[in-house]
Amino acid sequence: MHRTRRVTANLPVGLLDQATSASGKGITETLVAGLMLVKRSAAARKAKALRGRIRLDVDLEVSRERARR
Repeated sequence: MHRTRRVTANLPVGLLDQATSASGKGITETLVAGLMLVKRSAAARKAKALRGRIRLDVDLEVSRERARR
């Protein structure tokens, strides 16, 4: 089970309405999805910063032939 934290935040009404409408979910689910996007974008920035710094030895032909789920 995940721990949760109750927070109070002042959010722009229009933005919140647009976000919940776009997600088709409630406020909590929409905010969680938004926070996950922020987290992923930070991870993507870190990965992009490593571009060209990590040498990988990957056989593309073998990789393409791996079993698909």
